[in-house]
Amino acid sequence: MKLLQQVRVIDPVLQVDRLADVLIANGKIEQIGDRILDYPTATEVIQPGGLVLGTGLVDLYSHSGEPGNESRETLLELAQAGAAGGFTQIGILPDTIPALNNVDVIAALKNKSSFLQAKSDRSTHLPHLNFWGSAWDFQQRKMNSLAELQSEVIGFATSHNLSNLDVFKQILEYIQPWSKTVAVDLHQNELGKNGVVREGDISIRYGMAGNPGYSEAAAIAAVLEMAAQIPAQIHLMRVSTQRGVELIADAKARGVNVTASTTLMHLLWNSEAVGSYDPNLRLEPPLGNESDRLALAEGVRRGIIDAIAIDHQAYTYEEKTVAFALAPPGAIGLELALPLLWQKFIATGKWTEIELWQALSTRPRQCLQQKTKAIAPEQPAELVLFDPEQTWTADQNQLMSPAANTPWYNKKITGKVIRTWN
Repeated sequence: MKLLQQVRVIDPVLQVDRLADVLIANGKIEQIGDRILDYPTATEVIQPGGLVLGTGLVDLYSHSGEPGNESRETLLELAQAGAAGGFTQIGILPDTIPALNNVDVIAALKNKSSFLQAKSDRSTHLPHLNFWGSAWDFQQRKMNSLAELQSEVIGFATSHNLSNLDVFKQILEYIQPWSKTVAVDLHQNELGKNGVVREGDISIRYGMAGNPGYSEAAAIAAVLEMAAQIPAQIHLMRVSTQRGVELIADAKARGVNVTASTTLMHLLWNSEAVGSYDPNLRLEPPLGNESDRLALAEGVRRGIIDAIAIDHQAYTYEEKTVAFALAPPGAIGLELALPLLWQKFIATGKWTEIELWQALSTRPRQCLQQKTKAIAPEQPAELVLFDPEQTWTADQNQLMSPAANTPWYNKKITGKVIRTWN
């Protein structure tokens, strides 16, 4: 049993931001109040002093190295990184080897996840891992066995280009009886021309192939037109452009049933940063211009962009230590997300704390059609305790992930998760 005295409680469900005492016991919130004076003598009393207690964070999608690429990061290391970052749920994309298109593969991973959670000690509560099923087999050009998969997954993830959106339409129509979310990535399309940076002054200045912003906008526009006609729960992944935000805002204003997310990296960096040629900034989609980044940040604040996804992807040192254009896209971020976003948007007064927690906790749940849970008595203790002032170094000694593919590696970070309850 633990009593947190005068901790700052951020509850995005009840829209509460206040100092309170919180008593936690047996995996539940026992009491919450201005002052809790009556508690068992064996209770561990913690007087945080400036710490923040919020609802557990939810990552919509990240990548697992296991199975197939355990040298990058195992399922246990991924879960430990998530716990260290304050996450109580993490979505796993189906791009494993073998892919998550088979009931047996998904069942094996779910069993391992449950085993790891059961083995975790009382001080390390590992997050629940949600698995996305693969909707379409592009090699065999056929739909996977969605009926068999649907009871094992939180939804289906798929990627499409402008020439095969008819396949996406088939998937939407097929899954309607199950009310599952379909998360779609639209960035590998014909208009992108295999670009590795945003097309324009940046691509010319740095001499790299450009990917125009309209490649994303055209694909989003097409999907939104389909979403207006087909009753399905569609989630747009990795929105990275100002025009994408505008299209989604217009669709939502018209009542189109769609949710969207951008990624941690696209909120923190813009295309100017690729002048460093740091391969850890090689992303898919590429970083947008500053106008894109600002539009994404405002879209998140207003709820047009529903959620911030971490899109955590670990690589080995050898895989990322290559020329920028040859580097595989992706970066780690589960352990860095909350402190970096706090410093970028809360410490500067751009967002409120509740707005940040909505984007990292309650709205991701809503994208998955889950009920949101308040910080209230008798509720499960799915919580994160965060110190916004503690400093640490993101290196091999303090990161739980074995991967180093982040531009913040060996850098000083302000803000650290103290404890995650799940």
